[in-house]
Amino acid sequence: MTEIDNPRQNQLLAGLPKKNYAFVSSLMERVELSSGDILNEPGEALRYAYFPITGIISNLYFTEDGASSELGMIGHEGMLGISLFMGGETMPHQAVVVMPGYAYRLRKHRFEQEVNRLGGQRSGALHFILLRYTQALITYMTQIAACNRHHSIDQQLCRWLLLILDRQRDSQINLTQQSIATILGVRREGVTEAAGKLQQAGVIRYCRGRISVLDRAGLEAQSCECYQVIKTEFDRLLSIHPMPSPRLKPITTVYTQTNANNIRRHLASG
Repeated sequence: MTEIDNPRQNQLLAGLPKKNYAFVSSLMERVELSSGDILNEPGEALRYAYFPITGIISNLYFTEDGASSELGMIGHEGMLGISLFMGGETMPHQAVVVMPGYAYRLRKHRFEQEVNRLGGQRSGALHFILLRYTQALITYMTQIAACNRHHSIDQQLCRWLLLILDRQRDSQINLTQQSIATILGVRREGVTEAAGKLQQAGVIRYCRGRISVLDRAGLEAQSCECYQVIKTEFDRLLSIHPMPSPRLKPITTVYTQTNANNIRRHLASG
């Protein structure tokens, strides 16, 4: 069996007990994901739940004036279509493939049947895994919001590259600077400058839409704490260990008592 023939390459499916997995996997079909494929448009009814094994999907939000921002990325650690688990029919953002590969997908009605099944072991196991994944996604999205607001483009680029590396088995990333700028919601010139600094430092090599990460530890050293916060939460909730990170620093607690007192003082003063 090759890698793409094994749905258990997806961490959520791998977490299912053997009997549960055998049943769910029998209902799935394997599909190829090509860069640029749009799997769902904003407001479009969800037809499938996707479980990537090698590809990476980005959830992008576009404002009315054309600005964009990534809300989250999905690789072998997760699934596209968590709204179906939460009782929703649509998503307000676009789901687009940013790194090619393969995924297994389950038709909407099949997924909902399994999620809504009352009693029995299958429902309990799937519910437990999806609830923990939902919690991890909440951390991801809130941390990204803080990162986009408070951290430099240099730090955001490092954080994003590290999250990509965690979701693929290669140190090479085939994306143009304009594509990365669209994902980060910044100007292309900002990405060009940030990538140039990393290249000068010997952390990456960039050439014609291809980024090769030469020094992952160096990338981690220049990233903000947001990468580690996200990684730690996914590790804790889903036991995802894509690659050892020997130089990760302890998480810095942002919400200190001093910060809390300052916030109260500012609110009280109007």
